[in-house]
Amino acid sequence: MRGVVTARYTRLVAIGVLCLLIVGIAIALATRPPRPDARRSLVDSLTTLAAGNYSAARTNAQAAIKAAPTLGIAHAVLARAYLELGDGLAAEAELARATDAGLPADRLHQLQAHARLLQGDPDGAIDEAAQAQPRYTGYAARIQARALASQGKPVEAQAVLRALLEQVPNDGAAWTDLGRIRLTAGDVGGASVAAARAVTLARGEPAALTLQGEVIRSRYGLVAALPWFEAALQRDAYYHPALIEYAATLGEAGRNADMLAATRRALLARPGSPQALYLQAVLAARAGRIDLARGLLQRTGNAVAGLPGAMLLSGSLYYARGKFEQAAVTWRQLVAIQPLNVTGRRLLGAALFRSGDAQAALGVLRPIGLRADADGYSLTTIARAFEAAGDTQTAAQFLDRAAGGRTAPAAIFATDDSVGALLAVADAAASDPTYVLGVIRGQIVRGDTTGAIARARALVAAGPGAPAAQLALGDALVVAERYPEAAGVYARAADLSFDEPTMLRLVDALGRAGRAQDAATSLALYLSQNPQSLTGLRLLGHWQVASGDWDKAIETLEGVRRRVGNRDGGVLIDLALAYAGSDDGAIAVRYGKAAYSLAPMNAAAADAYGVALAASGNSDGARQLLDKAVRLAPGDAVIAGHRRQLD
Repeated sequence: MRGVVTARYTRLVAIGVLCLLIVGIAIALATRPPRPDARRSLVDSLTTLAAGNYSAARTNAQAAIKAAPTLGIAHAVLARAYLELGDGLAAEAELARATDAGLPADRLHQLQAHARLLQGDPDGAIDEAAQAQPRYTGYAARIQARALASQGKPVEAQAVLRALLEQVPNDGAAWTDLGRIRLTAGDVGGASVAAARAVTLARGEPAALTLQGEVIRSRYGLVAALPWFEAALQRDAYYHPALIEYAATLGEAGRNADMLAATRRALLARPGSPQALYLQAVLAARAGRIDLARGLLQRTGNAVAGLPGAMLLSGSLYYARGKFEQAAVTWRQLVAIQPLNVTGRRLLGAALFRSGDAQAALGVLRPIGLRADADGYSLTTIARAFEAAGDTQTAAQFLDRAAGGRTAPAAIFATDDSVGALLAVADAAASDPTYVLGVIRGQIVRGDTTGAIARARALVAAGPGAPAAQLALGDALVVAERYPEAAGVYARAADLSFDEPTMLRLVDALGRAGRAQDAATSLALYLSQNPQSLTGLRLLGHWQVASGDWDKAIETLEGVRRRVGNRDGGVLIDLALAYAGSDDGAIAVRYGKAAYSLAPMNAAAADAYGVALAASGNSDGARQLLDKAVRLAPGDAVIAGHRRQLD
């Protein structure tokens, strides 16, 4: 009897287990994802491609191919997604698979052209584009234009696109390409028109939104550009070009953590991205992690080696490790390809001086020394080079200028050659100056303001969208002391490219034209977009001192001092005056003494030290220094007023 019960129990258990197994299988079958539907995935790929989500389009096309490996159209759509993502090699491989699967090759010439161009073969791209079927004429024309532009033929490229737009005026992609070519050629105004048209016609295209972000960044500043890059990334969170521009803009705006996050996303989108690694190297260098920065830059290989920014960074890493000769070699290459790059010239001069070649340093820095707006670092380096060369008198003049003096630069470098003279007043923002611009600059140096103004007006009329032409006209008007006119011209230049050199010119011209409030507004607008600008913050602090806003001046200037150190005479002078004005004489004396030790023959330094001593209760010492300041600058009403206050 007991055996029968045991057998029944065993059968019941077995039946129960079997039931559970059947239920489990049923649940698994019910919850299992359906087998991929090739057609459905293909439709999804085309939909996301049209919506500008190229990363999703790639994933969907790959799913379609997984479900139906011989579906030729799926391979072609995947190739199109790769092309939009900038991967020409992968696209060409998919196009080969598409033809192997039976898709007619004559339907793919425009895509083959795009793939060739992305792989650095513009001639091959043009040949392939010429074979495209009539229904793909627009796509083929755009690739032809891009190829021509890459060959250094922007005029021909724009002609191709204008012809296309005459036939199809609402082609948003063509407007995007036209804007990109114009921006690269320096026609910011023309690029702005094209970019605005592109985002109107192709609101979902990340390429159009990214271009608009770059144009807005040039015209209005860093902060204003960020929403456009964010809009592009809302369409495709891993669109590499937008991520790179977004990261770079965040970094310039001082948002380093966000910049790092964007570069990491860029590396997910494109593993090993040289641009992302370069930006991470910049971040590491800012944090003082020189070895890490060097390692990251080395991982980029030669992909960014020819970029000016990469050359600046590479030289800086050598310089930070005391390898001044190697830094000089790198920066000399930069100056050779961009002779008007003031930053590169400044750094090269410093590296040459530190390597012991004072004469070579003077040769490189001479063009900067001729500029009326030369920075204090360059002027100090020039002074030290003259000291090393045994010319202490000229060195003293440059130290005076570095600390805020007004020695005429042309008088010091009167023997400069014609090439140096042209470079001397060349604008740092004009990365690709024409011969005409060089002639205008030469006329300005020689004092031929009438000829310079006439030639500059003609240049502006020929290219009203080029900020470099507007700046040349403004500079000529300033030399002619026609400040109200110059302010208007600089305002038009700032509307095209509101960078630091343009801002400084505009603010100065407005001030000289008696429009102090407009000058302050322009500076405030610039700082709202470029909150990390040392030059802008220095100027703001100086104005705050002049207006007696001591607390704000101290806050602004201390922030600058923490970033630049204690060797900027102008900052130290203003800090001494600000602390003296706030009745903190002890700190005022500390800064006044530091400024005076840098340039004892500078009237502003002597004045600031004297004011600081007076604030600390040392009237005798203050009187001696203020008497000296008056002798050094007998016509300065502010210094004379400080001296009278002691009587």
